[in-house]
Amino acid sequence: MDSMITAAARLLATGDLLGALKRVALRSDAPALALRGIAMAQLGDLPRAKVLLKTAARGFGAKEPVARARCLVAEAEIALVSRDLTWPAKTLTSAREVLEAHDDRLNAAHARHLEARRLLLIGHLDEAEGLLAQVDPAPLPPSLRTAHELVVGGIAIRRLRTNAARAALRRAKNSAREAGIPALEAEVEAVSQVLKTPAARLIGQGDERFLLLEEVEAVLTSGALVVDACRYVVRNGDELVSLSTRPVLFALARALAQNWPGDMSRNALVARAFRAKEADESHRARLRVEIGRLRGELHRIADVDATKRGFVLAPRRANEVVILAPPVEEQNGEILAFLADGEAWSSSALAIAIGASPRTVQRALDALAEAGKVQSFGRGPARRWTIPSLPGFPSTLLLPGPLPNE
Repeated sequence: MDSMITAAARLLATGDLLGALKRVALRSDAPALALRGIAMAQLGDLPRAKVLLKTAARGFGAKEPVARARCLVAEAEIALVSRDLTWPAKTLTSAREVLEAHDDRLNAAHARHLEARRLLLIGHLDEAEGLLAQVDPAPLPPSLRTAHELVVGGIAIRRLRTNAARAALRRAKNSAREAGIPALEAEVEAVSQVLKTPAARLIGQGDERFLLLEEVEAVLTSGALVVDACRYVVRNGDELVSLSTRPVLFALARALAQNWPGDMSRNALVARAFRAKEADESHRARLRVEIGRLRGELHRIADVDATKRGFVLAPRRANEVVILAPPVEEQNGEILAFLADGEAWSSSALAIAIGASPRTVQRALDALAEAGKVQSFGRGPARRWTIPSLPGFPSTLLLPGPLPNE
């Protein structure tokens, strides 16, 4: 590597993007193209950066596997930032294995962090933790230590372990300050805002209030019977009953919890669960069947007792029943929650993250666009979706993934 490439690489590592570009802007060899691609990505010109990195990777070819693997890792990072979840994850894994085989530990660690960030984004927390467990952050430079702690903090946030998340973000902030890269410090600050932003609403006995993430954690460990409308489960301590695939049963559980300690009339339950304006005999018969099913699902933590006018929820151990709801509840709330990160998402990436079909997601995006809640730019495969203004709440509790204590 010649002195000009070395100088540009050093400037790039310190965040001096324009200084790096000045040294390689007129060159078209593979190393220069790779550095230009990384610089353009950091400046925000992602399409141009992708073209430069692809050209550089072809230029390096099979004769220079390490340099080619580094270009692939950079491409993977661009795909992650641009929320292109269709970019082949196996390619990143293969590139990381090449870097590890050639003892390029720093770039291999960076590749591993990117894999973990992708898994975190789509809610595969156990796999992300498994990747991080194989990385010792101590010998890494400050920028990579920051990336490591951001992923650790992100996993802790998803698992509602706020003390662990706060400690990881504190370490990330110190490492980012040591690295001296303003963009990295800004990223840490943006993630830290999740701990300061309402993450849910607590509803119980006619009262309703917003909760921070640490307060959500406290509610889940309080011993109360929690009807969790963020994850569609009913929970009492470590006992979890998932109703995510039983929407009618969950609607009944939530309606009963909202009226606790009082009962709820049969007509009101029919209206809530079946969306029927007037209850006839067929609705009442169906209600009896669904209540029986709900009793069967909740038998370990609660019963559903009949009263003269309807039914009442009767916890077996808990002294209180509360509802944990998202800060904003509306149709297609999951899509809005993912778009709340401020990034531009493709419809295919949203489908992967949510676990729905691309057609379903596209219909939802079209409906949200008609309502003025989302906007798109680009056409065809390059089309991306954003929200005009952030609704002010994190997607933490809406992301798929394991529950706390699982």
